[in-house]
Amino acid sequence: MFLKAFLPLLLAPLVATTPTSIEARQYITANDLDTGNCKDGTVVGPEVCDDLKMQLGGNVGCQGIGGAYTAGLAENFLPGNTAPQDVQAAVQVFEQCSQKCPKAKIVAGGYSQGSAVIDGSIQRLSGEVRDKVKAVVLFGFTRNLQDGGRIPGYPKDQTKVFCAVGDMVCDGTLIITAAHLTYGANAGEAASFLAQHVK
Repeated sequence: MFLKAFLPLLLAPLVATTPTSIEARQYITANDLDTGNCKDGTVVGPEVCDDLKMQLGGNVGCQGIGGAYTAGLAENFLPGNTAPQDVQAAVQVFEQCSQKCPKAKIVAGGYSQGSAVIDGSIQRLSGEVRDKVKAVVLFGFTRNLQDGGRIPGYPKDQTKVFCAVGDMVCDGTLIITAAHLTYGANAGEAASFLAQHVK
């Protein structure tokens, strides 16, 4: 999740096991931040991280938030569409990145409920840390309707929202359709967007 940017990511690349289930999520398990592996790079999720490494080489480090992230269906009914402790866990990763790798440019991404976590955490960052976040990608953005396709208080031109045609999660529902499982196809485009903002 780092790159002259580190990327806190809650990207469950292909989440649900069936079109009507929000179980069996995959999390990025990279832990470059805790191992002190600060790099001039960025990260998002497994596919995006891999694509960023191809585009930026050794300048990419990845960090997941999966260990503390609960991602349950009930959390979608809470304010912010996710649990406050998950948002706080993401805030801590952003802050840790800023402290451990002060020269890093940070990029971030989130999928499904993870997009709500990234959305909420960026809104809660201090101005100093938020200024280091150079770009954000959101897939199947669960707060797309509520937040008008953007992260409130964060530059719209530094945010790219991926909402597939037919993904009803982007329309403010909890209905998981097959379209919600297609975002792996956008990994290359997302990585290019992030890379362009840290070069």
